Amino acid sequence: MISFVKRANLDIEKYDFCIENSLQSRIYAFSWYLDIVADHWDVLVLNDYKAVMPIPWKQKLGLKYITQPNFSQQLGIFSMEEISQEMQLQFIKKIPIQFLKVSLALNSQNIMIGQQAKKNLFLQLNKNQELLRKNFSKGRKHALKVAEKNQLIVADTSIENLIELQKKLYKYQFSEEKLIKLSKNVLQQKTGEVLGVFKDDILLGGAFFLFSKKRIVYLFSAFSEQGKELQAASFLLNYMLKKHENSQLIFDFEGGNMPNMATFYNSFGADVETYSLVSRTLL
Repeated sequence: MISFVKRANLDIEKYDFCIENSLQSRIYAFSWYLDIVADHWDVLVLNDYKAVMPIPWKQKLGLKYITQPNFSQQLGIFSMEEISQEMQLQFIKKIPIQFLKVSLALNSQNIMIGQQAKKNLFLQLNKNQELLRKNFSKGRKHALKVAEKNQLIVADTSIENLIELQKKLYKYQFSEEKLIKLSKNVLQQKTGEVLGVFKDDILLGGAFFLFSKKRIVYLFSAFSEQGKELQAASFLLNYMLKKHENSQLIFDFEGGNMPNMATFYNSFGADVETYSLVSRTLL
């Protein structure tokens, strides 16, 4: 039986245990994570937390609607055992009609719903760095030679520094407050890190990475014009791949729908996974 459980009534221990041990586990779905990135969220629960589906939502002019929070690419259904397509469809049908509009991304291990397929690029890290690098494109290998020649250095930085770079160079809109809060929480829990690339003590850019049992997520990044010229992004990503070589982790580039970014991530020998977007409107 699938029940709708409000956040206030959720058994957090059982919920997080399900997320942690699910076949589809994603860091975005943990209760502490959703508490930061979602304005509100409730959950669809199968039996005694054998499967769960977080429902993030907002409210405007008294109307409630489901929408994907920033910094959470894939949510959807999480189960500790395989569940049928029919059961997954039952979860979708159980989304309450009180939410007049729905726009929610499932995860790549859920069934594909409709025609709204999204792409995400990832890389298995179960090889050593030498074998991983063999699958890099010629252009990416050249970019790394440029970066290495310029003697770049990777070191800790702050999310505030990266936000300042992002604001100067890009028009991408995001919640600075939520990102800062997320970074603080993640660093305290040691479930991620914020790394910068430096040249002669000058910050060229950097990225915020999330760590979970199965994945490293390339969540947020920003690089200066000089950083782009010196191939700082390639240098940092190669650094992370080398650091976690020969592991059972997946490096999640968290992108693939924008052609330029897809080309960049593909140059590291990345594979493609697809996930779908559940959309509905009762207006």
